[in-house]
Amino acid sequence: MHIIGFLESLSRDFRRALRGLPRRPAFTVAAVLTLAIGLGATTAIFSVVYSVLIKPLPFPDAGDLVRIHHPASGLSAADVGTTPSLYFTYQKENRTFTELGVWSDGGQTFTSGGETLRIRSLGAGYGFLQALGVQPMLGRWFTEKEHGPKQEGPPPVILSYVFWRSRFGRDESALGRELIIGGRQSVVVGIMPQDFRFDAMASQPDIIVPIVLDPAQVNISTVPGGLSALARLRPGVTPAQARADLERMLPIWRETWPMQQGLTREAVEQWRISPVVLPLKDDLVGNVASTLWLLMGAIGAVLLVACANIANLMLVRADARRQEFALRAALGAVPARIARELFVESLVIAALGGVLGLVLAYGGLQLLVSLGPTDLPRLGEISVYPPVLLFAAAVALASTLVFGSLTALKHAVQADAGAIGASRGASAGRERTRARNTLVVVQVALALVLVVSAVLMIRSFAALRNVDAGFAEPESIQTVRTWAPNELLRDPKAFTRVDHEMADAIAALPGVKAVAFTSTLPLETAPFTIEGSLALEGRPLPGGATPPSRRLKFVSPGYFATVGTHIIAGRDINWADIDAGGRVALLSEDFAREIMGDPTAAIGTRIRTSNEKDDWREVVGVVQSVKDDGLYAASPSLVYLPILMEKAFGLPVLGFVPKAFVIRSERAGTSAFVNEVHAAIWSINSAVPIALERTMQTLYAGSLARTTFTLVMLGIAGAMALALGLLGIYGVIAYIVAQRSREIGIRLALGAEPRDVGRMFLRHGLMLASLGVAIGLVAAFGVTRLMSSLLFGVAPTDPAAYCVALAVILGAAALASYLPARRAAAVSPVDTLKAE
Repeated sequence: MHIIGFLESLSRDFRRALRGLPRRPAFTVAAVLTLAIGLGATTAIFSVVYSVLIKPLPFPDAGDLVRIHHPASGLSAADVGTTPSLYFTYQKENRTFTELGVWSDGGQTFTSGGETLRIRSLGAGYGFLQALGVQPMLGRWFTEKEHGPKQEGPPPVILSYVFWRSRFGRDESALGRELIIGGRQSVVVGIMPQDFRFDAMASQPDIIVPIVLDPAQVNISTVPGGLSALARLRPGVTPAQARADLERMLPIWRETWPMQQGLTREAVEQWRISPVVLPLKDDLVGNVASTLWLLMGAIGAVLLVACANIANLMLVRADARRQEFALRAALGAVPARIARELFVESLVIAALGGVLGLVLAYGGLQLLVSLGPTDLPRLGEISVYPPVLLFAAAVALASTLVFGSLTALKHAVQADAGAIGASRGASAGRERTRARNTLVVVQVALALVLVVSAVLMIRSFAALRNVDAGFAEPESIQTVRTWAPNELLRDPKAFTRVDHEMADAIAALPGVKAVAFTSTLPLETAPFTIEGSLALEGRPLPGGATPPSRRLKFVSPGYFATVGTHIIAGRDINWADIDAGGRVALLSEDFAREIMGDPTAAIGTRIRTSNEKDDWREVVGVVQSVKDDGLYAASPSLVYLPILMEKAFGLPVLGFVPKAFVIRSERAGTSAFVNEVHAAIWSINSAVPIALERTMQTLYAGSLARTTFTLVMLGIAGAMALALGLLGIYGVIAYIVAQRSREIGIRLALGAEPRDVGRMFLRHGLMLASLGVAIGLVAAFGVTRLMSSLLFGVAPTDPAAYCVALAVILGAAALASYLPARRAAAVSPVDTLKAE
């Protein structure tokens, strides 16, 4: 019976709270909106943090999965990759992995119904799918024999769920069907489940194909591996132990496999390969973790400001009800009963603010995902998961109960009959005034930190926009990537001639000012980046060491004029050079300075690949350096080679198969223009696959995406914190004015000047703001150093950023204080005396 009575009493408290809150609309709306804004922003950002950093990868025992890298300090290449010889050595000799495989990110042509498309492919070596442990929804994995040179029948292929749904309408009879992949008949042996994702790739694969390796054809060479290694640790094995095991196997690798012609084991040892073993999730997340935690801290600061506002609201509300609490105590109400009522009222506010906050969080999350940079890992997995909902509920309760109810509860417990008849309209006690002032100071300090951070990001963004990327007017450059038709793959001269004819057909389109083609676009990332070892004539390397690896780009004549990259010295490649065997090259300015000191001095020097049978190529030009790794990074050393060459890289004739056309036109980016480009290309050869139609502005914006993302988030956080902090100042001054209206009226009646009364309250508001600014400056000096890696062209202690933030905070604080101060100056002394 006691329990039933308690529940009935509790139910009455809830009904009373639901009836009472609408009667106090100003308090209710302010509390609910404050909580909703703080909670919505925090939940949205925490959803990103949870999805990217905390949520386990979608693989069985994902914590045991590791990536293997091979940085080589003796080479300029950052990572030599996992070569086939390393892969076979690790497969045979390792003691720390249950499964080990390699994979590659690439593309294939898919032909169906006379239409040829370029689709994304994941190349999987034996052991890769076994390491991931995700079984196909239908069918099977590849067998070990299907990864070898002696496989029988058509090559196998596994389809992604999305590709299976879009191309076959989820028809299970697709299993076992033969498809034309890469110009060859392939048979579908499996279909992956819907939730299969591999975020180490630039985009999700349409198909999975086996990597076929023949140990008899493998050696140790200077060419980077092009493969990435993935392994599953044995139970109890740590990444450090696995790394030690890989280092143990390196001498075995060097002694087991034959060397490329001209390469010695001593030279390979000078590469100084040092294997790195990273948990797969850490490898995927990379340096984005610091950015996300910074954003989480910023939004957490907004939540603290919101909590301070709620606490202030509760204090004001409790002060307004002191007479009521005292009267109820005099009539026999126990403090616990009053406390329970306040507790229930806080629960109702928490529920209302929590629901509205989740609605805001969901909308904010859609905005975050749309703004999120494409290289943000696990972007497609971001959602509101159950742990995020629990987090939101906990935040809602803590915000109201801990920061609000407990403060007001103190007033309820202290209620007594002696408070009845207390001076009507008397000023709040020193303790309550001190608590409210402290909360306002905290709000202003947090707001200043966030505003300084936002201004620093704005200045970084402006500095990045002023960086010369090495190309001009990217919004006017349309790019379209093509692959050589299958029937021409064996004849580089034939497919280069076809590309030339396509360029001429595109040049004839209305509005086209220039057109060329290249192997790799500026700012374009893997799998199109190419590196190779190059020797410089007259500069022999000691001890037969391998020439350093350089980034290579293969370009057609007119490429630099089309993209707007300036030729600093010398001349461009022309078609006569290509007809004569392509024995010319151009260097980037940074590379020319590195080898000769003066860019013009590089003209006439000769370079070639590490293969001694290759021809030398004369440097005929030096071009402007290009921010090829993004606007944040230094310009890499680039070597530009003709799109078609004889006696290069050990081949009699070399032509680069996948090409990107660059087309300068004011019509770039329009669907009509892209369709016309398609038609021009297919007028030369209708079997050419076309993909990745985008403007250079897309690549340029992509290089700014992470900065833009961080800027928007910090800007929103700063604006919200500023708004909530100013509301706190306004609320405190307005409450003081309301509480002291009798005193103000008497002062005015005794001859005080209205402007002096207004200045008194204005000074009080500015004093609180100044104290908050002083504390905020100290905090900002420490916090902004944590975001140094996000800044560009501006120091964490940039004086201009701090001056702007100070002006914004103090100006807004003056406005927030002025409005209630003006109301104080307008109090009528006659009305006050009449009320007395």
